[in-house]
This record gives sequence, C-alpha cells and structure tokens, in this order.
Amino acid sequence: MRHRTTSVLTIAGTLAAATALLLGGCAAAVPAAPTPTTTGAARTGFPVTLDNCGTQVTVPAAPQRIVTVKSSTTELLLALGLGDRIVGSAFLDGPLPESLAASLAARGAKLNVISDFLPSREAVLALAPDFVYGGWESNFTADGVGERDALAGIGVGSYVSPAACKGDGYMPDPLTFDTVFDEIRQAGDIFGARATAATLVAQQQADLAALVPLSGKPTALWYSSGTDTPYVGAGIGSPEMIMKAAGLTNVFAGVHDTWTSVGWESVIAADPDVIVLVDATWNTAAAKIATLESNPATQNLTAVKHKRYIVLPFAATEAGIRNVEAAASVVEQFDALSPASAR
Repeated sequence: MRHRTTSVLTIAGTLAAATALLLGGCAAAVPAAPTPTTTGAARTGFPVTLDNCGTQVTVPAAPQRIVTVKSSTTELLLALGLGDRIVGSAFLDGPLPESLAASLAARGAKLNVISDFLPSREAVLALAPDFVYGGWESNFTADGVGERDALAGIGVGSYVSPAACKGDGYMPDPLTFDTVFDEIRQAGDIFGARATAATLVAQQQADLAALVPLSGKPTALWYSSGTDTPYVGAGIGSPEMIMKAAGLTNVFAGVHDTWTSVGWESVIAADPDVIVLVDATWNTAAAKIATLESNPATQNLTAVKHKRYIVLPFAATEAGIRNVEAAASVVEQFDALSPASAR
C-alpha cells in the first residue's frame, strides 16, 4: 500500500487557530494575541532586504495590515499563523483547505474578501494596508492593486510569489519544490514568522520524501482550461513539478514554458494514459469532462474512453503550500482508478 502523506495543512491549521482572530467575525470572549510589534521575537531580524522579481524590497518591521491577492498567498499566511494581520483578500481561486477553513470557523472568524477577482488600487488602499502580497506580477499594475513603485512611494510594501516571476533571471526554470520551500522561508522572514515557516518547510520536506511515485511512468495530459484550444501544463512550471513528483510523464514536458496552448491534434497524437483536470469555479473539471466526451476528436482518447481522470483544485496547482498534497493526491487518485481502465 502506498504511503499516504500527513496533511501539512492540518498542522498549519492548528498554528493558524492559535493566532488572534481575523478581521470580521471576531468572538469577543477570546482575548486578542499580542501583535508582533509588542514581542521581542517579532522585532528581531529586521530590516529585511531582498530582490523580488527585480524589485528591491526593504521591510523595516513585520507588516501589520496585509492585503493578499490569490489563494496561494492567503493560504500561506494563514498557515504561518498570521491571519490576524490579513485586512483583506482577493482573487481567491477556490475554497480554503478544510483544515484552514475549520480553524477559522472554530473561532467564528472569516476572511474579508474584497473582490472575487483582481481588486482596484482604491479598494486596496481603502483598507489602509502597509503591505500587499500578490501571487502574480500582473496583480501590480495601474489598473490592478497599483504599481509597486507607486505603492512604495506611499509607504505600502509589496511582494510577489517568486514562482510567478517572469523577468530574465527571475523566472524559475524549472520550478522545483525547493523554490516553493524558499518562498515559505522568505515569507517567514518578511512577516516575522521564521520559526513557524521553518516548521512548515520541514513537514513539507518530510511528506515529499515519504511520497512513493507511481511505477511505470504513465503518460498524462494536464488540462487546465480551454475548449477550442486547450491550455495545458508544459515543462517548467508547477504542473510539471507536481506530475513528476507523482511519477507521471507529462506529454508536453518538452515545451519550454509553464503552461501553453496546444492543438487538439497534438493531444490526440500523444493519447495520454490519464488526464489531470484542474477544477476551478470558472472552468470546472465537470465542464472539461463534458468537452472531452462530446468532442468527436477527443472522445476516442484512451483516457476519455476509460474515464481515467484525476481532479485537482485550482488553488493546489499554483506554486504554494498545497503542491506536495497535490502530488500525493495524484498518486492516490491514480491508484483508485479501476484496473480495468488500464491500457
């Protein structure tokens, strides 16, 4: 029987539950935890200076009023026990992991979601933040939360997930779990949670080391979105990283990109053993299955005929704290497929 990895988010959820309540929905009977500015441990290690996607960032003290954009950033801060400092979140890709959601519900707290998509600069600044943590570089535009230099000019710091850097010398090539773990450590440095970050990384490393990949290297298509032209996982991003860890062979690993658009004829020629479906609210796994099974060009694919599908939530497929669990889920779901559905 394959090893089932321990949920790191369960541990992270416990850590998150020990913090002060999130803004909105706080229970008055529970006293607030000391803020980082009142503790000696949180004052150490500052200022923090780093090069983030080509932008010089200096953090003089642990940020206290943080806006998070994308699920990956929100979940990491919650896992680090910093939920009390999140004044607003936006562009969430799906529901929180069960452990983090349960820890919030147990304390009568909830996230202050300011937008289902990219919030405006005005909406962000209305929260009086001192820091914005974005999952993509494209979050920081004049039409988005604001350009990074402009934010810095009014005293608002910023940080982009390094896995999402696009500039020469900054885009991970390829993305690895070490890159993901480095971001957790760097977030610990920036937000004054070094010890918790180190614990989270150690647990993730242990879970990854315990993962037993699939044997035989079955081939797989990572199907993210698109109908006329499918958008798929390519050879240097998180889809490839997750599939490789799980023991799958990405049929588009030879494309030097994170994700890419391909023609259905290329998918048909590859005829993968299994199809990994990304489940998002705006493009569900069910909708993609309907596309595959109704299209005469794809309904005869081996994986489609035998319904060899693996489903992963969108929020677990971008670089972040859920990637190790995503790889473990791939293994478990593949093992659960009926043997009769094999080639």
